[in-house]
Amino acid sequence: MSESLDAEKLEREVKSMYDAVAESADGEFHFEMGRDLAERLGYDPRDLEYVPDAAIESFAGVGYHFDLARLEAGETVLDLGSGSGMDLFVAGLHVTETGTVTGVDMTDAQVEKARELAADNGFHNVRVRHGYIEDLPFEDASFDAVVSNGVINLSAEKQQVFEEAHRVLKPGGRLAVSDIISEQQMPESIKSDADLWAACIGGAAQVDGYTDLIETAGFEVDEVRENPEYEFISERAANACHKYGVKSISLSAGKK
Repeated sequence: MSESLDAEKLEREVKSMYDAVAESADGEFHFEMGRDLAERLGYDPRDLEYVPDAAIESFAGVGYHFDLARLEAGETVLDLGSGSGMDLFVAGLHVTETGTVTGVDMTDAQVEKARELAADNGFHNVRVRHGYIEDLPFEDASFDAVVSNGVINLSAEKQQVFEEAHRVLKPGGRLAVSDIISEQQMPESIKSDADLWAACIGGAAQVDGYTDLIETAGFEVDEVRENPEYEFISERAANACHKYGVKSISLSAGKK
């Protein structure tokens, strides 16, 4: 994390931005949202038919990774930074009523919205906890798979996030994430900008460093692929992406 970026200020900025995402899907953000984005990234329209519209409208993911996650009926899944619940509900469909999906998010408005959507739409296998992905409120070896979409870049403690994901996975468990990385080291002016950090740019790690963090936590990286369909939409964000090679990737890794 940038030495000049205050951790509390970053958390306030991220919470404020994603409160707004939960409450107003048609607001002006640095990033695209909604069904068109989801389908372009690779989400199956047949799955989206069963996902609550309000969750799709607030979807702000950066890639698709459920093919990498290889979820099966009856499995237990954890979604890091679950937002309004889009990936919770897709995972819930994949593991069926015999499995369970748990989301964890630090933003009150997102947690409340996802809980209401799960209850109102009959997703009895979905639950949501308020918490931090750097300090997960779960026992060791609790999950078969951990997924996350466009969230880990927001953390100033990425190594801790991957270590926690490793801890809560069962032996042989899988990690499947989509996230924002950069080809070049970001300058201090970008890394210390809380707005660009909250927009998924300032906290982007270089791709080699990102996979190093995952392997240091005890995973073996299986696959890394770029998501060229994902683009930031504000001029300020797009300029930073073009200059420093900021882009979306999806990857899978296994717990050794």
